[in-house]
Amino acid sequence: MEKGLVKIYCGEGKGKSTSSLGRALVCAGEGKDVFIIQFLKGRQTGALKFLERLEPEIKVFRFEKMDRYYEDLSEEEQKEENINIVNGLNFARKVLTIGECDVLILDEVLGLVDLGIIDVSEVIRLIHTKPEEMELILTGRNLPDELMDVADCISQIDMVKIVECEV
Repeated sequence: MEKGLVKIYCGEGKGKSTSSLGRALVCAGEGKDVFIIQFLKGRQTGALKFLERLEPEIKVFRFEKMDRYYEDLSEEEQKEENINIVNGLNFARKVLTIGECDVLILDEVLGLVDLGIIDVSEVIRLIHTKPEEMELILTGRNLPDELMDVADCISQIDMVKIVECEV
């Protein structure tokens, strides 16, 4: 069995979650079981419903209950969602502990550090819990310095140009 890498997709640019989903598709095509746990995205149903069609090869989990992005919630709603986020982290810990999949993607987990919901030490503990053969992918805008030494591959996605256009 080959060693599973720890990969991080970070940066100010768009495409971190999309890159992780692309990796999920490649791995599923290789016959691997893929779990995606998304944080800070709310319960937006359009994209989530599409991703559910990729089951059973790719399973997507969202523990948050609100329909809006975390940053669009009131302080009271954020406190409620923090409980759901902790449930998602506990599920991630369980998946890592029992090796329930071949590839685990923690989408926007680094955003939890940015918002002070968890400490970077919790992310490091999750990484150290990973079975050797499991691939673990983390995404988020900012890369804490403490993760530089525990990641095998870090991809920085930056915005080079943006054009406003009507849909």
